[in-house]
Amino acid sequence: MTKDELEEILGVARDAAHEAAALVKKGFRRAMVVEHKASVVDLVTSFDRESEAVIRERLRSKLGSIPIVGEEGGGSFDPEREAFFIDPIDGTTNFVHGHPFWCVSIGLVARGAPILGVVVAPALATEWFGFASPDGEARAVRTSARFGGHGDDEACRVSTTSVFEESLLATGFPYDRRTSHENNFDAFVAIKRKCQAVRRCGSAALDLCLVSDGTYEGYWERKLSPWDIAAGIALVRASGGTVTDFDARGEMIASGNVVATNGRIHEALLQQLANVPPLSSPPRP
Repeated sequence: MTKDELEEILGVARDAAHEAAALVKKGFRRAMVVEHKASVVDLVTSFDRESEAVIRERLRSKLGSIPIVGEEGGGSFDPEREAFFIDPIDGTTNFVHGHPFWCVSIGLVARGAPILGVVVAPALATEWFGFASPDGEARAVRTSARFGGHGDDEACRVSTTSVFEESLLATGFPYDRRTSHENNFDAFVAIKRKCQAVRRCGSAALDLCLVSDGTYEGYWERKLSPWDIAAGIALVRASGGTVTDFDARGEMIASGNVVATNGRIHEALLQQLANVPPLSSPPRP
């Protein structure tokens, strides 16, 4: 895609994300019906479904030729072509409990590579948007203001910290953490002893955005879905960062395993993850 084409798509995606975010914000910190999906820790609300419906309608009306895959509605796509991956509320558990770290996320993937992202966090009054095309064109922006107002655009650039021990990192834990060996608990403890601090805020999309704007030096997580990470990966890359899977390959969308950094500590974080002691005995039911 050309830069002009990406700019056009970005504008449509931003409009869709803002409309969905405004809808969801009306329900924030108010009574709502909450349902469970795969487990007691995997939640969904009517706002998730309504947000996704708005995004789908807006994207289809303007960019109907690009397939859409969403967390709630699913979808199909050709892995050799472009597709939108949308998360109508990334951080639903936070949203349900009145915690402000949740967002609407729209990512565009081309041949398995995220190239464009929009992440709107209305409770934080902050938006990140941008693209990183295969031909080298890149732009990423962070804007903060009262939602619906006008903020100052600030170009996103990753952190310049190169010392692992001075790095602020982020991570998350999978929905099956109560029953799976691969629950990330051991890695969290081991790496927290090595770096300055590790945060766990409950939204993969926002964690990636905070790498892209230099807040975090790095972020890692396993067992994510494409809609969790497509937008954020594009933004980290557009900001000059590095994103791979745990094997230093580019299979994040397929594997769901992500390591994102400012580039300067990437090898160190990969090495720390590789050196984590064997996983502990399986959790008790």
